[in-house]
Amino acid sequence: MSYPIEVALRYLGSKKRAFISVGTTFAILGVALGVAALATVMSVTGGFQAEFREKVLGVNAHVLVIKYSTDFREYRSIMEQVSKVPGVVGVAPFSINPMMLTHGDATATGVLVKGVDPARSLGVGAEGASTAVLDLPRHILPGGDLAGLRRPGSKPAERAVPSLPEVPLLEPDAGARGALAPDAGAEIDLLKAYEARILEDERAAAARDAALAPPASRAAEAEGAPDAGADEAEVAIAEGAPRGAIEPQGGYGSVLPDDDELPPEVDPDPCADKEQIARMPGIVIGAALAKNLSLDLGQCVTVTSPTIGFSFANGAIKPPVAKRFRVIAIFEAGFEQYDTKLAYADLYETQAFYDQGDTVTGVEMKVDDIDNASGIAREISKLLGSGLYYTMDWEELNHGLFTALRIQQIGMSAVLALIIVVAAFTVIATLIMVVLDKKKEIAVLKAMGATDGAVLRIFLYQGGIIGVAGTTLGLLLGVAVCKGLLVYGFPLDPKVYFISRLPVQARPQEFLITGCIAILICLAATIVPSLYAARLRPAEGFRAQ
Repeated sequence: MSYPIEVALRYLGSKKRAFISVGTTFAILGVALGVAALATVMSVTGGFQAEFREKVLGVNAHVLVIKYSTDFREYRSIMEQVSKVPGVVGVAPFSINPMMLTHGDATATGVLVKGVDPARSLGVGAEGASTAVLDLPRHILPGGDLAGLRRPGSKPAERAVPSLPEVPLLEPDAGARGALAPDAGAEIDLLKAYEARILEDERAAAARDAALAPPASRAAEAEGAPDAGADEAEVAIAEGAPRGAIEPQGGYGSVLPDDDELPPEVDPDPCADKEQIARMPGIVIGAALAKNLSLDLGQCVTVTSPTIGFSFANGAIKPPVAKRFRVIAIFEAGFEQYDTKLAYADLYETQAFYDQGDTVTGVEMKVDDIDNASGIAREISKLLGSGLYYTMDWEELNHGLFTALRIQQIGMSAVLALIIVVAAFTVIATLIMVVLDKKKEIAVLKAMGATDGAVLRIFLYQGGIIGVAGTTLGLLLGVAVCKGLLVYGFPLDPKVYFISRLPVQARPQEFLITGCIAILICLAATIVPSLYAARLRPAEGFRAQ
């Protein structure tokens, strides 16, 4: 061992021959607390990122292809193209629309009902080595079964075609049908032709009504006095029917029931019949949503399209669509936003809510490396370079969330790194006090032939030892805190933080980076007092004696 290290170790102790001086102890503790705080915060913020990433990818795909138009009927050809891109291991279509779910007196609005292909998206009944796009099955609570998501014999929805009147045949002798004269040439007035057809339909309807009218009414109409015989016409009364003034049972002072409910024989409830419920299509809902609606496995839930009143689409007026589903499974993603506002149903069933036919919202994919999802998304975007489709990866889909988490991690780490800087000033103060206290010893060493570099190394070693000791103690303390948080768990409000427990992810590389930064800061803090000691002349050291 060279004498600079031996002298540095001796200077760490006190004059009373204690193991370590008070100043050195506080310097080491300051560095240790700063390192422990920084390592713990980096583990917690990293845990938030990992937790949100796992929750997002648990119910979402890695890459999405969405068409700018709502008419996405060519999705099968798109799936065939993107499945050939290197890195893509699973492809599936999907549709997603906001719906209203009702069970009894409880209602949930703004619930996103996602239509999926059970085989491609969830791996239900998949043949061969196809990979499920979603990881939803591993979030299903015990008792759930995804096998009933698609009913036997289901097929894609058919596109609703508005019923338009036939184009009239314009013949020269059409007469009352409103045909145009033969000399009209190629100029055909379709408007007049349609007017003639409407007039003809009205005459035919009037003739049918006249044929179905009672004889007395037809006679009165023929005489030109439509109301003359109506008052005198006798009405046939059934035998045994009551005659004269009739007082209702209970008199006129009876009280009507408060609830205007129709009896079951008049308005039967399908959700009360177990046989009808068993024939209903399946739906998978979140645990929090099931709790809010008081739903359990095997029960019926009504899903209604979010249109208010009647809507006009594809040339037809249609009321809101309501369908009944059977709860076949309940999932718990651990993300409050998903557990309360997301449900899964068969793609063919969700297509029936809109008269668009066999169309989807987009195509979703699973890749073999989620860190390379952005690169695969760019390749798919180049492959589908027609300008009709938009490709995004999972991080872009949740850009706001992960950007906020990254900024939070950087900001908090930078702020807590200031604790290490403050501890570095403690190291500077400790070394300056040692230099001022050891002026005589430094002068003796220089008089005996010690070089400036040797004196410089003495105090550099001393600062480095303080930094290494404080960093080691701080990292051990940080590991202990992280383990404690993992074992005991710190509860969080899921409505605020979307998760129920404080997540912690202690990664070795983050601890290593924290330790290296702390040691470098401590070494940088020793430069000023070390240079002061190295430039000290023997005469200056003995002058004060």
